[in-house]
Amino acid sequence: MKIGIIAHLKHPIRKPFMGGLEAFTYDITNLLAKRGHDVTLFASEHSDPNLPLRSIMSDSDYDRETFSRFRSHELSEDFISTHHAYLELMQDIDNEGFDIIFNNSLNYVPITMSSIVQTPMVTVLHTPPIFEMKRAISKIKSYTNMKYVSVSASNAKSWQPYLPSCEVINNGIDLKRWNFQKENDRDYVLWFGRIHPDKGTHHAIEGALKAGKRIKIAGSVADRHYFETYVQPLSCDRVEFLDLCTHAQLNELIGNAEVSIITPCWDEPFGLVVAESLACGTPIAGFSRGALPYIITEKTGCLTSSMNSEELAQCILSASKLSRKDCRESAEHSLGMEKMVASYEDLFHRVIDKSYLPHAI
Repeated sequence: MKIGIIAHLKHPIRKPFMGGLEAFTYDITNLLAKRGHDVTLFASEHSDPNLPLRSIMSDSDYDRETFSRFRSHELSEDFISTHHAYLELMQDIDNEGFDIIFNNSLNYVPITMSSIVQTPMVTVLHTPPIFEMKRAISKIKSYTNMKYVSVSASNAKSWQPYLPSCEVINNGIDLKRWNFQKENDRDYVLWFGRIHPDKGTHHAIEGALKAGKRIKIAGSVADRHYFETYVQPLSCDRVEFLDLCTHAQLNELIGNAEVSIITPCWDEPFGLVVAESLACGTPIAGFSRGALPYIITEKTGCLTSSMNSEELAQCILSASKLSRKDCRESAEHSLGMEKMVASYEDLFHRVIDKSYLPHAI
């Protein structure tokens, strides 16, 4: 198949990844190409040049220190630039001869413009309903060349008012890149990801300290105010901040952790950190929000439905007793990228062949 992949433009698609969406786009682009497909990735300028990249937006204003394109007083310029980049792409995309357009943009323009595009499209819902996307979907829902798919059952449920029967393909990771650590030092717990209010870093620290555990924090500061107000004041000799890590460093950190703490403060649609931790054999303790209760079982983790640090501490202690072998087996059964990519290939063929019922999506 000849596949055009539309990326999110908030960050370049390159390592180290700013979030799960960038990692998803990078991995699935590479895997589809390796499986023999003719792939073009439409992304921003400083994305990995080893990808089959077609730049549609300049990264000259992208600040690698603040991870943003424009200063706060110029946010409207960011919106306009992104709008124009997608608008120009969608006006010409039929000329590319794609069999399928694979939209991962989180933007309303590709959805709205699909009403004048002849090439079949698949749009992945990586987030819960956001205003611009749900409005666009509502306006063109009867368009027969569009198919929507959610990255988790919990996220599909949140979209039900707008898409009553959205198909689900769980996100996955390349299991071969995450080494299973059968035994480890088990002398610390780990929180990894972007340090941001949505990720609840301070909750993880509070829970770990109340459980009597040493905790390592691996990730970049995505919200400086949050870090200085809620996270940094919890610093002590049992809290270690590691900043961004390479893949090899992160693999070792996860594999040698007693427990991974995952504390979403919103209904996160998936969270690749869950799959990455389980692949390393490390059980999960965290908040029962978003996709976590759909992924974590009693064999692989312990979750609390509250945001109480005492309850989180008890989850950490319970999770530390779980089998690392069961965690790895769970990842192999349902969270592998090969399974995910095969599911998308099957979906692409069905959309191209128009073998699905468009009014049922």
